[in-house]
This record gives sequence, structure tokens and C-alpha cells, in this order.
Amino acid sequence: MSYVMGIDLGGSSVKAVAVTAEGELLGQSVDTFDAGSDMDWARKIRGIVIRLQDEQKAPAAHIGLSAPGLAARDGCSIAHMPGRLKGLEGLNWSRFLGISTPVPVLNDAHAALLGEAWLGAAKGYQNVIMLTLGTGVGGAAIVDGRLLRGHIGRAGHLGHISLEIDGPPDVCATPGSLEVQIGNCTIVERSGGRFRSTHELVAAYRAGDAAAGEIWLRSVRALACAIASYGNILDPEAVVIGGGIARSGDALFEPLRSLVAQFEWKSTGYSLKIFPAALGEFAGAYGAAWKALSE
Repeated sequence: MSYVMGIDLGGSSVKAVAVTAEGELLGQSVDTFDAGSDMDWARKIRGIVIRLQDEQKAPAAHIGLSAPGLAARDGCSIAHMPGRLKGLEGLNWSRFLGISTPVPVLNDAHAALLGEAWLGAAKGYQNVIMLTLGTGVGGAAIVDGRLLRGHIGRAGHLGHISLEIDGPPDVCATPGSLEVQIGNCTIVERSGGRFRSTHELVAAYRAGDAAAGEIWLRSVRALACAIASYGNILDPEAVVIGGGIARSGDALFEPLRSLVAQFEWKSTGYSLKIFPAALGEFAGAYGAAWKALSE
């Protein structure tokens, strides 16, 4: 059976899927790597490709890859990823994997939205954005049926919208960004050292802790303000929320939908739809597979 492989390189693990052109899952893999070991992530990816192809008893017709950073214009590598995953910038995956067909490479958040648009919560929407809430806040947008990439590939970095002009800069130098307001990277600072993770904060909020509720609902309010702003800028039909913080369930989605309803510009009576992501940690791998299929 002909199949394609999608590979998603994260900060500490690699997810991969083998799927048919119709999206039927044939095999999948999650492998962790040592971020401190030189190019360990690359060796793990090579091993995953060999293992999945052995399981399928045939080489993949095409392979696609997603990774953090800005993808090169030719789509063959990641052009810009400073600070971590040394060796990723400029790495040509076709040559590295020793295969003759091109390996399309795209940003991980872009890939996650493409995966959700193919088989998940964003399926059927021509105008949709995705936010991934975790350590940071990633994002991507499909506008009029096309992935928004921008001049140098920065388009869709929705976590870096400025919500507080006098706030601390984020990793992109944006003051008081959405990432600063709700990302797990700032939870210790935002909670005065009381909580080490957003999951701990949400658990305390569920238990009725008033101080935790104040911190959490302020973060959700920031997210709602950002989504209302994206509605005015990009006019999406729907917003898909993924990432680890999205697993907070009703503790996130109930106040978020209520606040967006307050802040949204109701010009024609249409209200933004807000959904949790459907493909979980494999969204980026599915998106990379779709990209390989489409090219």
C-alpha cells in the first residue's frame, strides 16, 4: 500500500506518522531525544524513518517534516532557528536521509494547522486560525483557503501580538505579548512563585482558590482579547486551540467563549467558533504528511 510519512520535530521529542493519501493511519512513533547531545534529534529522525519503513515493508512515497523556526523559501530546510537544535538551520533533509525525492519542510505551528485542516477540527474551513498554548504560544492562519506564510515566513506567530505596551519583552522582543500573558514560560513570574506550571494553576482554580482564579482568568482574558483582535484583522470563521494548556477543558473554554463574545465585533451577527484541536500531539506530523502529499 502506498503511503506518506510525516515527521514533527519538537523541543524534546519527535512524532511521526505513516498515513495513506486518504489519511488512514498505518503507523506512528514518538521518540525522545537528548537536546544536549549534538544532533541526537537528527539521528532519531533517521532511525524513525528506517523503522517505520521496515514496519510497512516498503519505502514511503513521500516524506514531509515540520520543525520550529522559519522555513526557507525553497521549502527544503529551516532557515532560522536560533538558540537551540544546533545544526537544524540549513539542513537539507533529502540529502541527510539519503532519498531522491524532495522533503518539504515547514514551521511546526503551520504544520499543526494544516493537519487539523486535513483531518481535524479545522476541516472544511477556508478561514481559520490555530493557537497552540504550551511553554510558549504558537500560531498559524489559513486565509481564503491558503496557509498564510508572509514575506519571510513569520506570518501566523500569533503568540507575539503585543497586549501590554509596557510589559516585559518576550523571546521575539515583543512587549507584553500573549505568550507572556498565558505561556507556561512565565507562570512562575505571573504567580509570584506559587505555581510551577499552568496545570498546577488550573487545578487550584478548579479547587476554588480565589488567588489562583484571579491569575488564571486574567490570562484567559488576555487570550480572549487577542482572539477578538485576530477576528478584526484576519476575519476567521473559527479558532482552533491546541497545546498542553488546551487540555484544561471547560476551565479554559467556558470563560474564553464568554469573554470573546463580549469583545468580538459583531458586525453581521456572525460569532467566532472556538474549538479544541482534535489531533493532539500528532497534528504537526499529519500536517507534514499532508504537505508531502500536496507537493
